[in-house]
Amino acid sequence: MSLAITSSSQAALLRRRLQGPLLACLLAAALTLVSPLLVHAQQQQGTGNTFSSQELVDSGHVFFGTMARGMADVVENLTSQYGQPNGYILGEEASAAFFGGLRYGEGVLYTRNAGNHRVYWQGPSIGFDMGGDGTRTMVLVYNLPSVDTMYQRFPGVSGSAFLVGGLSVSANQSAQVVVAPIRAGIGARLGINVGYLKFTREPTWNPF
Repeated sequence: MSLAITSSSQAALLRRRLQGPLLACLLAAALTLVSPLLVHAQQQQGTGNTFSSQELVDSGHVFFGTMARGMADVVENLTSQYGQPNGYILGEEASAAFFGGLRYGEGVLYTRNAGNHRVYWQGPSIGFDMGGDGTRTMVLVYNLPSVDTMYQRFPGVSGSAFLVGGLSVSANQSAQVVVAPIRAGIGARLGINVGYLKFTREPTWNPF
């Protein structure tokens, strides 16, 4: 009788000893399977109040239509430099310049947790531009602390130095906030133009 009890106790002890490593192995295997799914979900949906690369590419394809060739490369390039944006604008822009000119646009600022807001932008364009635009414009907005911060001047280099497919890309920055216009449309912008973009709540003809 005592021998049977001893054997039973040893078997129970052995099971307990095996359960620890076995559970650890099962947990590690589960994490290995689940982790890529979590990463994929973050890439699809963004993190916190930002927009993921896939969301931006999808929006760009819908917005630009057949002109969206190269959208994935554009987003990948900007993401590598600035991370994920916490806002983006879809709108239209018109400008014409020969060594100098003006740029006007209007659209809607989309945010994850601060609503959608109508925005307008203006700015001088001083450089070696040739041609005029009738342009659909998507503006990615990075590090925006509040919607009010959007309404200011963003200096920088804005032109067609960065060309991918049928899209031109530029970047303007004020303090930590970066706006990156992605343009597609009629007209050719040749060279680099320097200036700024000024975003306002109401339309205005004054770019200064």
